Amino acid sequence: MVPLDRLWFHSAKARVWRWLLNEIVHAPLEPILHPSRARLWWAGLCTLAGHAVFYWIWHDLWPQPYESAWARGAAGSLGLFFFLPWITQDTSARRSAVLFTLVCWFTLPAFFFWMYWMNGGNATWLASISAMFLIYYHLTDWRIATVGSALGALVGGSAAHLQTHALPTAIPEQNLVIIAFAWGIAFLLGASSANLRRTRLINTLSTMGVMAHELRTPLATINLMGDVLRTLAQHDIPEAKRKKIEDLSARLQNLVRNMNRQIDTQISNAQLLRLPREQSPIMAAELVQEVVHDYPYRSTRERECVQIHLQQDFCFLASRPLFVQVLSNLLKNALHSLASASQPPKPGDLRVYVGVHRSKGRIAVSDDGVGIAHEQQDRIFEPFFSTQSGAGTGLGLTFCKNAVESAHGTIRVHSEPGLGAVFMVDLPLNRTTTT
Repeated sequence: MVPLDRLWFHSAKARVWRWLLNEIVHAPLEPILHPSRARLWWAGLCTLAGHAVFYWIWHDLWPQPYESAWARGAAGSLGLFFFLPWITQDTSARRSAVLFTLVCWFTLPAFFFWMYWMNGGNATWLASISAMFLIYYHLTDWRIATVGSALGALVGGSAAHLQTHALPTAIPEQNLVIIAFAWGIAFLLGASSANLRRTRLINTLSTMGVMAHELRTPLATINLMGDVLRTLAQHDIPEAKRKKIEDLSARLQNLVRNMNRQIDTQISNAQLLRLPREQSPIMAAELVQEVVHDYPYRSTRERECVQIHLQQDFCFLASRPLFVQVLSNLLKNALHSLASASQPPKPGDLRVYVGVHRSKGRIAVSDDGVGIAHEQQDRIFEPFFSTQSGAGTGLGLTFCKNAVESAHGTIRVHSEPGLGAVFMVDLPLNRTTTT
């Protein structure tokens, strides 16, 4: 029985370790759950109005032992940050995530624990603390909420004990049980919700990956038809017909290459959230030139509208196949935007920049197409959201975001409707290789 018990112990240990890695270390961090401009606005409005309303309730309607107008005003005014354009314009940016995290921490666990102690741990603030946990875990990633709650309890309690306001010598022990229960329930709900969101996305992407892979069979048949047409064109037929047949063959094979490239994107997207990726040094200029040269353009006009602007080359660590797909997808979206414009594309309408900006490498894809509506810009990186009115899967930019973040980079968009768009990919420099 001893070897069996030891085997069971090692197996259980391996399962726990795998769970810790998958759920805590490797799972993507979500500082703002379901990020959008409207969600930030509502959070800001609730912060502003909520503190004002509850000050009136606990100060005038049902007075509590301690209530502070200046503390309520300071906490409520933090909600104004959620209305700033440089925060709401790009909810996926690091600065938006950091500010959202800090404001939520100050106005929820730090403030609530401070008021709990200042009011002697009475029933009103015991219930408020319990509600705070559910709100906090609903707004941000459960890992951030767990660390923030512990830190808020420590800071809030320490700040309260520094006040001259009289505090009871001890808080009833049953309060600790209730707080622990509420915290535990919020923790379980937050962790299970994150796991459910990720599992649903992985399963959906896996299904789409399988479907995309199955498309290769009919595409191979179409490619074979192109070869047959090209062979027929070599026979003794009139020159005009031969050119038409060769043009048709080229179009079919170009279509097959384009579809295979999209299939590769979808398969990579389906695997991105669960498979480890090897990273290697990549020179940005070489990567951009390769993708621009090999892209399956639909016409010569499309090819001529793309220009590369090399300001400063740099090296970064990432998966080369993934970043080939990232740039191909950004080119595809830019070309689609140009095709939707009223004027045919001309040379220079699509520009790819390579340079260094604020100690980070930057690859920017800029076009003079139709642009993206302001209300859509904070949703374009969401899974299954597409601006192409049923023509897109809504996974291309999600793939780009995941691939860029796997290289510890960021991707942002700036666009004005009717004036085009620019997608900026910022990446950490690999100093050991950068010259």
